[in-house]
Amino acid sequence: MRSSAVLTAAPARSGIARAPRIRTAVLGMLIFVGAEVMFFAGLVSAFVIARSHALGWPPPGQPRLPIAATALNTLVLLASGGVLLSAGRAAATAFGRRRALRRLTAAVTLGALFVAIQGVEWARLLAFGLTMRSSQYGSFFYLIVGVHAAHAVAAIAALLHARTRLALGTLSADAFAAVRVLWYFVVGVWPALYVVVYLA
Repeated sequence: MRSSAVLTAAPARSGIARAPRIRTAVLGMLIFVGAEVMFFAGLVSAFVIARSHALGWPPPGQPRLPIAATALNTLVLLASGGVLLSAGRAAATAFGRRRALRRLTAAVTLGALFVAIQGVEWARLLAFGLTMRSSQYGSFFYLIVGVHAAHAVAAIAALLHARTRLALGTLSADAFAAVRVLWYFVVGVWPALYVVVYLA
């Protein structure tokens, strides 16, 4: 007979009480996220070094980045992380599937809105002459922000897959926790990138 909770962990294999351990799926995702943190740290370090050796930043003739608009977009992404946190809590309660589905849908929508706004920003910057080849400034901007955007798109796809499985009642607690870790990484790393890249 199924438990009343929406998401449940795998049953224990013995009657011996053990201290809770980290879930395998979550551990795997944490290892991946740890590697990605080092990757982003390398990109940011290279950016900071290049900026410190430049005579002017941004270089003459290159447009400044839209600080205010991106600050608002950052709030959109942070809101997505908050809504996903709420979805995780709802999914862990009895009869919480509908609430979890609504909140997961809202989190995905906010994440997609963040990416869309970033795309509009890129189109405007390209129109103003900021390209990968225009300067180191442009190269680093598109590399760092583009890599983050790629992570965001991949994480949104994972969230959509989780939503489909949650709607069907086949989403495990481990899988949902792992997907949430990935999205929290995407959300958490962005403010640091915003400060380093946009506020430089």
